[in-house]
Amino acid sequence: MSVRTLPLVFINLGGEMLYILDQRLRALNTSEDNSEKGVWSENDRRRVMNDIVGNMFSKAFMDELLKPQQLYSHRTLKTVLTRLAHASIMRLNQASMDRLYELMVMAFKYQVFLCPRPKDLLLISYNHIDTIREFVKDTPVVVNQVDETHRKIIEVYSSLSEGEFQLLRQTLLIFFQDMHVRVSLFLKNQVQNPNGRFVLSTSGSVPHGIDVPGLIRIFDSKGREVRRSEFPTGGSYSSPIRQGSFELHGDRVIRLGMNMYTVNHPEETHTSKAPSVKTDDTPNLLAKEELNLLARLMGSMKAENIPNAETGFRINLFTTDQEEDEAGTSGGAEESLFGVINIQAMQDEQAATELAQIAGLFAEEEQPENLSSNKGDDLLAMMDDL
Repeated sequence: MSVRTLPLVFINLGGEMLYILDQRLRALNTSEDNSEKGVWSENDRRRVMNDIVGNMFSKAFMDELLKPQQLYSHRTLKTVLTRLAHASIMRLNQASMDRLYELMVMAFKYQVFLCPRPKDLLLISYNHIDTIREFVKDTPVVVNQVDETHRKIIEVYSSLSEGEFQLLRQTLLIFFQDMHVRVSLFLKNQVQNPNGRFVLSTSGSVPHGIDVPGLIRIFDSKGREVRRSEFPTGGSYSSPIRQGSFELHGDRVIRLGMNMYTVNHPEETHTSKAPSVKTDDTPNLLAKEELNLLARLMGSMKAENIPNAETGFRINLFTTDQEEDEAGTSGGAEESLFGVINIQAMQDEQAATELAQIAGLFAEEEQPENLSSNKGDDLLAMMDDL
């Protein structure tokens, strides 16, 4: 098991969470009568992004995260991500976070499956970091935090060998192996089967530095080529693409890890591409379908009274409170994720304790502003308009 997996998992899952929250807040920053009552303003969106990203890339937390350590369990990681989301003015209950976590994990799992080379896992992470940096571009202090973390990531991972990257990839695959949650966007793109398993293409560009398969070359004892023959590959492969940039800024080439919820961004890679996806200027209806799925889960976003004059917004990922109560009683998504035999319980308990200390760094600051109690009063109705 690689001891360098945890930082990449945290950054990529955190990035996927930010993609979802950003899209929801952007969709809610206007209303039909152009009034600000009951909706999230652009300032609210920026505030949420700055709060979460600022805590996510805090120096103390990242220094602890980058230490060599074993990858933690889904339960422990979800606890940290929940605390991270609560660093803003939003609140998620346990059952709601389960739903959101499943979507984040399946998105990252899909990206790992289609990653051309083990080393390209860094390019996926850099795509997430680049997009996160764009979210907070108007706040120089937070941008500096993101840049500093990016430099540390480059410093830590640039010296790893190909074998270490392969071990890192294998650790991720083990981490994802029991997750088979169906996602409507993937199902409609025909990249996921009804049983939750992904469809891998046998066509496309080969990874950088790899020859197109189908040719056998035979050499003599002196190293001279004496004969060639060809064999059927069972797929249609093309020459490798150029290598993406592993620097602080640059063209990553591959699009894995970019925001798949943006209007004009079809999810594709150079190694696999769904034939039904077209790159044009029309809105990506498949992405909207996925957001509508999330909308049906989310229900409403209501303001609640929090002691000590702290104001926050509670996000319920269920349509009604009754469904939420039933999910909390029966275990709901928790059972689908963690209804398995616990192995290495002592190690996981120790990991949970360590991460609990790290999560304590996410200070939930008091909110002095008196935000409208009607803001976000009916999230579901607005989402259904997508």
